[in-house]
Amino acid sequence: MIPQPAATVTYPAAELDRRFYAFVLDRLLAYGLLAVVGYVAWRTLLAEGRTAAGVAVVVSAVLLVSLAHGVLLGVAGVSPGKAVAGLRVVGLDGAPIGVPLALLRVLLLGFLTLPTGGIGLATLAWTAVTAPDGRHRGVHDLLTHAVVVDVRPVPAVVDATDARPRQIVNLTALRLLPAPRTPMPVPAPVAAPTQPLSPPPSRPPAGLPTGPPTGPPPSAPPSAPPTSRPPALTEPAPARPAAAPGAWRVSFDTGEEFVVEGLALVGRRPEPRGDEPVRHVVALPSSDISVSKTHAQFQVVPDGALVVMDRGSTNGSVLVRQGVSRPLSAGRPATLLDGDTVCFGDRTMTVTREHR
Repeated sequence: MIPQPAATVTYPAAELDRRFYAFVLDRLLAYGLLAVVGYVAWRTLLAEGRTAAGVAVVVSAVLLVSLAHGVLLGVAGVSPGKAVAGLRVVGLDGAPIGVPLALLRVLLLGFLTLPTGGIGLATLAWTAVTAPDGRHRGVHDLLTHAVVVDVRPVPAVVDATDARPRQIVNLTALRLLPAPRTPMPVPAPVAAPTQPLSPPPSRPPAGLPTGPPTGPPPSAPPSAPPTSRPPALTEPAPARPAAAPGAWRVSFDTGEEFVVEGLALVGRRPEPRGDEPVRHVVALPSSDISVSKTHAQFQVVPDGALVVMDRGSTNGSVLVRQGVSRPLSAGRPATLLDGDTVCFGDRTMTVTREHR
């Protein structure tokens, strides 16, 4: 027995079904080329009685196709069929088997696939299925010290922690909600200081006369300056809301138009989600069914802007501004300007700002 080197192939062995597909593709390509050469030889040589020349052309074509197959297999380890199937023929050390062993392999396959009623192919398949090493090495693999491996990239395994559902933030809802009003703190009133109490009269020390004083009466102590109470602090008056900007009017190519006064839905048969406060429902007929059932929505936000958002329609929505078109991303609101046009499938909506 011929000693074989230790196996160092890192790619997995190819499955038999993929090897069969690659074999069929190689045979169809080779037989197709030989059929073309044979037809040309028959029309140009054999039909004119030049039998030897015609046979020589056919044999030369067979040898040329086999040589090209063997060189490609020995140098790069591939054939047209194996390249399509993602397979390679390598030695047990992982390197290409070389041109001599590749030509021997091509010769063995050609001999086993001769028209023998399928016996050759059945024998070849049986040796690959019953290979003891589990790498499906047939007799042609064993004689050429080769193994057919699958070199397709292994799909990346997604970590289980990354597959957790993520919280979805409704950007439209965040924008449409009014900003909360923070109450102004009212400072506590400052208490007025009280008049200081006069000290109690002191008794004269013992031994001194207690009669009325003979001298001039003492002057009265200076009184404390009057204290003024600070003005009371009052809560500032709430600011008056600014005057409402001009209204937004939308006009559809179906002839329908109105002033936007709340949430509006457009589509073939728009339906709100749950208790969604919908003010306008616009049903748009579509001849080519390019408008989805609930295609998009639009609404005037608290800052007075008109915002449109595609609701995941099949054909999407397109914003046309000054002749430039750009698609709208599903679930992401876009602010509209006066004169903009929005395409919902085969229907259009024009936006107009009514200035006051």
